[in-house]
Amino acid sequence: MGFEAEALHGAAEALVSSLQPHVAAAFFVFTTCTVALAVLLAAVRLRPLWWCDCPVCEAYLTASWTGQFDNLCDWYAHLLRTSPAQTVHVHVLRNVVTANPITVDHILRVRFDNYPKGAPFSAILADFLGRGIFNADGDAWLFQRKLAAAELASPALRVFAARVVASELRCRLIPLLHSASREGDGKVLDLQDVFRRFAFDSICKISFGLDPGCLELSMPLSALVEAFDTASTLSARRATVPMQIIWRLKQLLNVGDERNLRDAIRSVDALAAEVIRQRRKLGGAASGSDLLSRFMGSIDDDKYLRDIVVSFMLAGRDTISSALTAFFLLLSDHPEVADAIQDEVARVTGEGDRPMGTTFDKLKDMHYVHAALYESMRLFPPVQFDSKFAASDDTLPDGTVVTKGTRVTYHAYAMGRMESVWGLGCSEFRPERWLRDGRFVPESPYRYPVFQAGVRVCVGKELALMEMKAVIVAVVRSFNIEAIARSSRRPKFAPGLTATFAGGLPVRVRRRQSRASKHIPPI
Repeated sequence: MGFEAEALHGAAEALVSSLQPHVAAAFFVFTTCTVALAVLLAAVRLRPLWWCDCPVCEAYLTASWTGQFDNLCDWYAHLLRTSPAQTVHVHVLRNVVTANPITVDHILRVRFDNYPKGAPFSAILADFLGRGIFNADGDAWLFQRKLAAAELASPALRVFAARVVASELRCRLIPLLHSASREGDGKVLDLQDVFRRFAFDSICKISFGLDPGCLELSMPLSALVEAFDTASTLSARRATVPMQIIWRLKQLLNVGDERNLRDAIRSVDALAAEVIRQRRKLGGAASGSDLLSRFMGSIDDDKYLRDIVVSFMLAGRDTISSALTAFFLLLSDHPEVADAIQDEVARVTGEGDRPMGTTFDKLKDMHYVHAALYESMRLFPPVQFDSKFAASDDTLPDGTVVTKGTRVTYHAYAMGRMESVWGLGCSEFRPERWLRDGRFVPESPYRYPVFQAGVRVCVGKELALMEMKAVIVAVVRSFNIEAIARSSRRPKFAPGLTATFAGGLPVRVRRRQSRASKHIPPI
């Protein structure tokens, strides 16, 4: 019995010893959560300096704005329209939001050095975008910009990109729409999903020399691509939290959105690593016309290349698909614009059953198409707003005082709906507002900051415009797109870094009866 008691006592001691680390860890987590909760409750009771019970902040914190508006961007547009300075201050976010072109000019040009992306913004997107061009400042941003600008301006790359887009249109997008149109009223496509797949295939070919083959609707999107969407959405959600400590605490404890974000980014990292590995397997910098091959000639750091890969995916897929989806939603509500586009395409490319032939060379002559695309992005910019952080105290032209560290946001979505900027009828879709004697005439980029403006103007602008106009011409020439139970007059957006319609864009596709040939037009 003595021996058994001693053995039992030893086993008990061993069990206690083995449980001690787990008990300590559980106690630590419990204590951390208790302290964090106490700090938050104390902050609410003490009403710290950043606290504000003004109508704007109260509406934001209580979400009472949802009683009148479907989208946060529409609420901001309302606030900015009713503000004499076209500027509002959301104190609880320490965020000055403006739709005043003079103020936008001040931020993006006059005092550019005082309004970098800033450390707070970089922290929000650091896990997802790393040191990529959209999340960088200073020398890192300048290096990537110079390299990207030089490569994107290369005639060889532009020819390569045009061939990629032409191939995607001819071999995938147009046959897919043609197939859908032959199935009558029963076939419904999510056009937003189609354009996201199309844009992802195109950007992967142009930027990385790889073909993921996403535009096969019988196949589900890769889990890695879905992870990219999740990472984008959850990263954007961080910026809506009144205090960074909230999401940072979740990140520390690895719970909730932050846990999901970490899992998604792990998958994104795997996708980027595979892209880089495949590019190296195919020859890396020594071969290929794609952008990644060219970047590899100057960068050896795989982590840095990963950040560049993710940034190009975000720019080349999400913004393109967002702009095209909004364009065809507007076109569904305005068939007269589709008719005008078809007339211009027929006039520029030739009447009758002749194929489009050298359409890409003739895109520059399609001024109405260009105007319609710009008008669509005026109302539905792919990136609805953009933020900077003040490096030092400043006073905006409208008299708003900005203290160091304040987030300053220009709201492109709201600007497109401002009578003070675009006059009466600013909410109407009228491509003619961009035309003078039938020719496209651009507006000041500070009134129309869809591609940003000043030093940070989008380096991929011309490439993006080429791709979008090519899609518009190819689709409108042959098809009528009818949105189902959706209207451009009251859209509903999903959260994310770019404008995405919640629930997609269900459409029916019908062959257009026109001068164009009945067969699938070669591009």
